[in-house]
Amino acid sequence: MRLNGKAAIVTGGASGFGAGIVAKFVAEGAKVLIADLNLEMADALAAELGDTVKTIQTDITQANAVQAMTQAAIAHFGKIDILVNNAGTTHMPAAMEDVSEEDFDKVFAVNAKSIYLTSKAIVPLMKAQKSGAILNISSTAALSPRPRLSWYNASKGWLNTATKSMAVELAPQGVRVNALNPVAGETPLLKMFMGEDTPEMRAKFLSTIPIGRFSTPEDMGNAACYLCSDEASMVTGVCMEVDGGRCI
Repeated sequence: MRLNGKAAIVTGGASGFGAGIVAKFVAEGAKVLIADLNLEMADALAAELGDTVKTIQTDITQANAVQAMTQAAIAHFGKIDILVNNAGTTHMPAAMEDVSEEDFDKVFAVNAKSIYLTSKAIVPLMKAQKSGAILNISSTAALSPRPRLSWYNASKGWLNTATKSMAVELAPQGVRVNALNPVAGETPLLKMFMGEDTPEMRAKFLSTIPIGRFSTPEDMGNAACYLCSDEASMVTGVCMEVDGGRCI
């Protein structure tokens, strides 16, 4: 029960890595608000995990929606101890000059602007209580970029730098900020990363991961639990690779 008594928000928590993080947090004693565009999927996960899980439909690129998410967490739990910025998106693999402006804007709205918006809403609350843990879900793309995903790679590079800057600024106020850098996993984004989901393409991706498998929601949940728990009270500004050795 490493998160016993903690209250958490997990954006994009209805599926993929987010769902793995939510499940682990609940198993470790946390109360969790799932903030996701897909409310039906979020409600299904909440029904499976029990009444310590609440849900809200949230577009994390919109300031009013992020404010509503924050207010809902306070209404349900009375506080916010943990924020997991997990929601993310990508563009289909393409030459950098062929990615549409619409896709570029979407990637940076979801992967970058949302961090600004959640920070604007929640950091003041954490400062006031002089404690808090923020976890940003980045990617190995920030460290070892694959070709034809240039603007996605760039958005995750931005997120790693933002994580370190947030960490050094907020440390004196008792707020820790870390990131996880997973390799591709069995999530809704996998097909978009690969361009097409075929045995050949999967084999190509797996050949770059020394451990020889994709990352799982459980892998992410375990790493997230540590970084957001009091066990990691001296850990801030870390961008932890959960990648089976891909970035070595």
